[in-house]
Amino acid sequence: MLGLSRYQWLVLFAAWLGWGFDVFDGLLFNYVAPICVPNLLGLSPGDPTLSTQTTMWTAGLTCLLLLGWALGGILFGKVTDRLGRTRALLLTMLTYAGATALCSLAPNLWVLAGLRFIASLGIGGEWAAGASLVSEALPRERRVLGGALLYTSAPAGLFLATWVNDLFTRQLDSIASDPSLSWRLVFLTGLIPSAVAIAIRLKVKEPEGWKPSESPSVRELFSPALRHRTLGGLGMAVTALITWWSCSAFIPLVAAHLAREAVSSAMSAELAHTRAQYITLATTAFNVGGLLGTLLTVPIALRFGRRPMFLGYFLASIVAISGVFGLEMPHAQRLASIFFVGLTVFGVFGSFTFYLPELFPSRIRGTGSGFCYNAGRLVAMWGPFAVGYAARSGANPLEILKWVAIAPLVGVVLLLLGYAEETKDRDADALVA
Repeated sequence: MLGLSRYQWLVLFAAWLGWGFDVFDGLLFNYVAPICVPNLLGLSPGDPTLSTQTTMWTAGLTCLLLLGWALGGILFGKVTDRLGRTRALLLTMLTYAGATALCSLAPNLWVLAGLRFIASLGIGGEWAAGASLVSEALPRERRVLGGALLYTSAPAGLFLATWVNDLFTRQLDSIASDPSLSWRLVFLTGLIPSAVAIAIRLKVKEPEGWKPSESPSVRELFSPALRHRTLGGLGMAVTALITWWSCSAFIPLVAAHLAREAVSSAMSAELAHTRAQYITLATTAFNVGGLLGTLLTVPIALRFGRRPMFLGYFLASIVAISGVFGLEMPHAQRLASIFFVGLTVFGVFGSFTFYLPELFPSRIRGTGSGFCYNAGRLVAMWGPFAVGYAARSGANPLEILKWVAIAPLVGVVLLLLGYAEETKDRDADALVA
């Protein structure tokens, strides 16, 4: 089917599950933050500092997640080249699954932050292992399709996170009525990927073309043969990551803000129900848009090339962010319009699973892909921090988020300046680094 053997589909599915659960575990905190942060701080629903405190802690822990994600991506990227793709996949999944589940036992926000950092190391490392595995196991003419299909697991993981959050914070009344229990059970579901990781290790072997690299070095990525590719890949990743995290991390808080505007009583059960409903609607719209946008990277990249694809997505992101967060509209329309943010801001990530591996020879592919995709988070982490810092004034989060459109605008400028090398119909293994 689609030119792939049964085993190649198995490899793709294994990496798909790894990345999907990666995203699932990574975003659980942002979904439960409106409940988790006030509960651990001992704040009542009517506390005037609730919104500011929740936004600040969400921003802080999101920055910490991105820092660990970056470090884990670089560390496990080297592990991927040295020990193998499947071994790295197993190690990273066990790391993020175990640490996420332990978050359910956190007695305060500082312990929670430490556990989230440990989980983020595994979350960051999984991407390089999965992307390299798919790139090398699939035939060259199917790598774009495989890479984009691999990233459809990201919206699937967010769908799962949305459903789990909705189940424990709204649908199951006996659990949802106890805020000290509901968010803990959400984190406990993060243990699920550990069973999947063991099953993957038993069924998937190393790609035939892979050979252990004794000393994969980040320094080599900046050699004359690879420097332009590395900087271009890093530039595209930084742009997309800043935009995605600055939007997605705060969509639940935007939904909570709209719910407070829609419900008059800050102490009512109606507010809690409306807040959970709005969060589900907003995140679902974002995920559906992201799924469609991810799939669209395949025909666009194959027809027009990688550079025009990035340019189109960044331009569309500017329009989507400015319109959805900047224009006046009814709550229901704004929640539905978040679909367009997902289509553009989320959709562009379908390209990185095939574009970044295309930039580097196989012996350094995990290191190069992991560096570009995850080192970008060291820059991207300041996006959520800036949004959270701006929210300290108590400003409407919509007024803050509309300025995130500046990030994809920078990406457009980078493309016009010649960054992001075109990799269509080019063989990275022909490079001599």
